[in-house]
Amino acid sequence: MNESKQIVEAVRKALGGEKRIDLARHPLRLTWAAGDLTIQGEVADIAAKKLALERAAAVNGVEGIVDRLHVAAAEAMGDDQVRTLICDALQQDTSFAACTVSAWKNGKLDAVRAPTPSEGMITVAVSDGVVTLDGEVRGLGLKRLAGVLAWWVPGSRDVINGLGVTPPEPDNDGEIIDAVRIALEKDPFVNADQIRVSTQDAVVVLNGLVPKTAEREMAEFDAWCVFGVDRVINRIGVRP
Repeated sequence: MNESKQIVEAVRKALGGEKRIDLARHPLRLTWAAGDLTIQGEVADIAAKKLALERAAAVNGVEGIVDRLHVAAAEAMGDDQVRTLICDALQQDTSFAACTVSAWKNGKLDAVRAPTPSEGMITVAVSDGVVTLDGEVRGLGLKRLAGVLAWWVPGSRDVINGLGVTPPEPDNDGEIIDAVRIALEKDPFVNADQIRVSTQDAVVVLNGLVPKTAEREMAEFDAWCVFGVDRVINRIGVRP
């Protein structure tokens, strides 16, 4: 067996060891070329996507990954509907009140909102459920929040967060903690006051106590949606 086949098999074994990826239900195509591993297919949720990328990256010999993983949409939606819901969410969130929002439709960039003066710009494009966010915002917190709002739209199959931050600022675990807390606070189905968040090396740990299993799961989903989070450890207890 040559080196490329060995690496592909090693990656497949690593992915098979993660229950949330579930290769039996969601088979993935792995190819190797010029030192890069391409992962293609559909997984159940954002947790499975991020875990697949993390497991693959940890395999010896993998130098780069071409990510073509998509998430199964929670609800069937057309691109126009997904785009509209994301733009609506950005307009309704007061954090983006001073930000210009535009959307790509039929090859044309249409202004959705253009406040004066404007502080930042977000452009939204959707193709086959894959959302791309571009532009510039003031702070990593806004970049991450825009990504969370896009992931919350049930028709989103992936979110490519290409937003730049002006002025540039260093990223760290503290920034991730703040972003996860904001996501939890904005989620109407989660009582953020009952949840504690800690992070080390982009691994988020959730602790606390909630009354329903659904709330526990939603809090974890919110954390996975935050840009830069590599893994979520959910230690939230459930007590009716």
